[in-house]
Amino acid sequence: MLSPVALKHIGRSNVAAKVAAVSQTRSLHDLTFRKKTGQPMIRYGLGGRSSTNGHIATVFGCTGFLGRYVVNRLAQQGTQVVVAYRDPDEVRHLKVCGDLGQVIPLEFDLRNKEQLAECVRHSDIVYNLVGRDYETKNFTFEHVHVDGARALAEAAAENGVARFVQVSALNASADSPSKFLRSKALGEKAVREVIPDATIVRPGTMWGHEDRFLNRIGAGEGWQYWVNQGNTKIRPVSAIDVAHALEVMLTAESTMGKTYELYGPKEYKVKEIFELAREISMKPIPIRNVPDNILRLVATAIDKLPYNQMVSPDLIERMKLDDKPTPGALTFADLYIEPTSLETVAIQFLRRFRSNAVFDLPYEKGEGQVKKGVYHLID
Repeated sequence: MLSPVALKHIGRSNVAAKVAAVSQTRSLHDLTFRKKTGQPMIRYGLGGRSSTNGHIATVFGCTGFLGRYVVNRLAQQGTQVVVAYRDPDEVRHLKVCGDLGQVIPLEFDLRNKEQLAECVRHSDIVYNLVGRDYETKNFTFEHVHVDGARALAEAAAENGVARFVQVSALNASADSPSKFLRSKALGEKAVREVIPDATIVRPGTMWGHEDRFLNRIGAGEGWQYWVNQGNTKIRPVSAIDVAHALEVMLTAESTMGKTYELYGPKEYKVKEIFELAREISMKPIPIRNVPDNILRLVATAIDKLPYNQMVSPDLIERMKLDDKPTPGALTFADLYIEPTSLETVAIQFLRRFRSNAVFDLPYEKGEGQVKKGVYHLID
C-alpha cells in the first residue's frame, strides 16, 4: 500500500496530465502533432521511464540546482532529453535519470552558434535555465541572461523548434536596483523579440537538498548576517514544484506566450526562516545585522578575490528587496499544482545539521510535526 505522501504525489501528477491534455482538446494517442510546426511525435510503451512519449527536449543549464530536477521529471515520463553541458564531469549524474539512450549529453558554448544549433535541431521544446548569481571576468550578467538567452532563442527559431521556455526570476524588472534582476528582465524581452510565443517562468527563491538557501542557514557554525533587520519578505518555493510546472508545459500548449510567476504559498520574513532553522536544527545560529554601507564595502572587496562565490554587492542589493508577485499573474494554480509549504517539510532538509544527541528527535512545533495516522514503509 502506498503512503499518503505517495498517493498525493500521484494525484498531483494525474491532475497535471489532465490539464496538459484538456487544454489542447486532444486525447492521449500514440501519434500526436505539434500544432505550431506539425512535427509528429510517436509514443511507444505503457508510459514511464522505460517508454517513449515522442518528445525531445533540450535543457540548457541542466547542471544547476533546478536543472537536475527538470531533467529527472522529463526523463521519467519517457522524454528524450538533450542535456547541454560545458564540463562533462558535471553532467554524468544526469544520465541515470532516464533509460538507456534517453539522456544525451552534448557540449555547448553560449558564443558558439554551431554548437547551439546541434543541441536543438532535433528538439520540439527548449528549456533555458542558464543563469548566474554572480559575475565573472568571462561572463557578466548581460552576457549570460541577455545575450545568451537571445542566442538560444535564435537557435531554436532557426531550427524550427515548436516551444521555448525561458526561466527568469521573480521580481525581474528593467527598473530594479539589482543588476541581476534588470538583466533577467532584459533577457525576457530579448527572447520575446525572437520568439513572441515563448513561455516565461519566474520562480521565487528555491529551496531543496542542494540549494544555497537552507544549506547556508543550517551550516552557519560561525555567524550569519542579514540586512534590513531580517524584515525582508520572501516567498520561498520548492525546486521540485517548479520542475513539476516546467514538465507540465511540455505538453500544455495553452501555456505558449504566457508568463508564470511561481512562488511559495506562504510569505516569510527572513528572520522567521532563521528562527525555523534554529528550532529544527536545535543549535544556535548566531546572526549579526550589518549596516548596508559596511556590508556593501566588504562585499565589493571580497568580490575582487578569485573564485569568489560567497557574496557580491548585487547580492546585498537583492537581500533588501521584498518578493512582490505581479497582481493577476498566472501561478501554480493555473497549472493545477499545489505548491508545498516550507515549514511542513523543512525538517527533511535541516535535520542533517543536528548533532548526534538530538538527531532523531521529532519536530514538536507547528505544521512540521508528524501527524497521527497510518504510515507504510515503501521498499
